[in-house]
Amino acid sequence: MHPPPLPAVLVFAGTDPTGGAGLQADILTLSSLGCHPLSVVTAVTVQDTVGVDDYLPIDPEWIADQARGVLEDMPVAAIKVGMIGSVEAVAAIAEVVSDYPDIPLVLDPVLTSGRGDPLASDELLDALRDLLLPQTTVLTPNSMEARRLAEDLDEETDDPDLDECATRLLDMGCEYVLITGAHEQGAQVSNTLYNDQGVVQRLEWDRLPGSYHGSGCTLASAVAALLALGQDMEAAVREAQEYTYQTLKNAYRPGMGQFIPDRLYWVRGDDED
Repeated sequence: MHPPPLPAVLVFAGTDPTGGAGLQADILTLSSLGCHPLSVVTAVTVQDTVGVDDYLPIDPEWIADQARGVLEDMPVAAIKVGMIGSVEAVAAIAEVVSDYPDIPLVLDPVLTSGRGDPLASDELLDALRDLLLPQTTVLTPNSMEARRLAEDLDEETDDPDLDECATRLLDMGCEYVLITGAHEQGAQVSNTLYNDQGVVQRLEWDRLPGSYHGSGCTLASAVAALLALGQDMEAAVREAQEYTYQTLKNAYRPGMGQFIPDRLYWVRGDDED
C-alpha cells in the first residue's frame, strides 16, 4: 500500500546552476522539510557563487502553462514566488494564482543578486506592487528590498524606517510581511513579522561571519513548506528561521565566492553521532 503523498509546494523561480539559490535552493529546502516541490522556471541565469552575469526570462505563456499543468493535475498546499524575470511574467503569474485564492502565497521579492547585480527593473517593481502584493499571504523581503518596494516615488526625500516600510507594504495588500535584517548593522540579526495589527514577532539571531548565497530563497521556501505542512503563520515563520539559521551555520564554500547554505545539514549529523 502506498503512503499518502507529501504536501506539494509550487515554486516560480529562476534557475541557478550553482545550486546555491533560485529554483535549486527551493527544491532542496522543500525536500528537506518533507514537501514535494513543483518547479516552474521563470528565467535561466548565468551565474557562479560570486554573482549573476546574465539571465534569460522565459516566455510568460510558457510560465503559465507550466504552472497550470501541475495545478490541474494535483493538489497544491502552498505557492512560493522568487525571481520572476519580466513584467509580462509577473502578469502571467498573477493571473494564475488569482484562480487559487485559498492557497497561501509566499512572495520572495528577488530584486538583486547577493553581489548586488540588478534582477528587477522599476517597471517590474510596479507590477509586483499592483498585481502580486494584493494576493500575497506573506512577503519576505530583506531590509534593502523592503525599502525599495515601499519607497514613495512622489517624495523627493523618502527614507522610511523598517516599521514604516512594513506598514506601507501591508497597505498594498499583503497579509503578513517578514522583513529580515541581515543587511542592517549590529552583532544581532533582527527579523520581524508584521500584520495589520503591527509587530507579530521579532526574533534575533547571532550574526554569522561570511557571505551566503541563497539564504533568502531558503527562508521563503521553508516558510512555504511549513505552511503546506499545516502550521500557522507565527509557528511557520519561527521554525523556518531556525531551519535557515542552521543551514547557514553549516554552510560550505564549494567555489570562489559566497558560502552555500547546507539545506541537508541534518543528514550529516554531529561527528559524535
